[in-house]
Amino acid sequence: MRRLTQRQALSSGLISGFICLALALNAWAIFEQIHGAAGYQFGFFKVAPLFFWAANLLIFLSSLKRPLHSLLLFTLPLSLVASLASLLVSNSSATPIALGPGLLTHVLLSLLAYSLMLAALVQALLLAYQNQKLRSKHPGGWLRLLPPLQTMEALLFELLWAGELVLTLAIISGGLFVENLLAQHLAQKTVFSLMAWATYALLLWGRHAWGWRGAAAMRWTFTGFAFLLLAYFGSKFVLELILQRA
Repeated sequence: MRRLTQRQALSSGLISGFICLALALNAWAIFEQIHGAAGYQFGFFKVAPLFFWAANLLIFLSSLKRPLHSLLLFTLPLSLVASLASLLVSNSSATPIALGPGLLTHVLLSLLAYSLMLAALVQALLLAYQNQKLRSKHPGGWLRLLPPLQTMEALLFELLWAGELVLTLAIISGGLFVENLLAQHLAQKTVFSLMAWATYALLLWGRHAWGWRGAAAMRWTFTGFAFLLLAYFGSKFVLELILQRA
């Protein structure tokens, strides 16, 4: 914050070193929160820090080649809040689950993919707001801390590429390690996950082949995330409300 207010460069080795240390310790703390003697807990407050950790990691890696350090002023405090909440809020309703290495890999990859795509969604919203303010010629306030519009758009697609790669690995690992999808009522989740994967793949191809950007990129980002929401929450709705009444 001091360097930003004094308009100094943020590519300090000391700052980067502290961020690396913070990310490493945060990763260890997240695993310790999720893992227990009776199994793994995947309650909301337990896994919420993973969402921000994934975003922080990718922003930091991207900041090595473009000026993105200022975004960490927004994401690092949120990561701190999520980490404190995971310690202070009781998750008594979250039942520990015993998982083998294969299923654990699938679950962690799925959570990481969801985290990256959630970060991409927030980035798209931030980009839309920044673009609207610039068009209205009112770019003041905290928007001055944000990187340029083109840099923000480049970060959006880096998040999407990373999320699509991890989502691909999650789907493959699910096919390898999850047995009998229909018996475990996971068919709906699989279908929606594949639809989300296809939507993001089409967006990334459109970016590469036809130069999609701006409003088009944001619409496809929102559509892909909607399918992910249906994959995680819609399948439960179908099972508990629709199928039970049929």
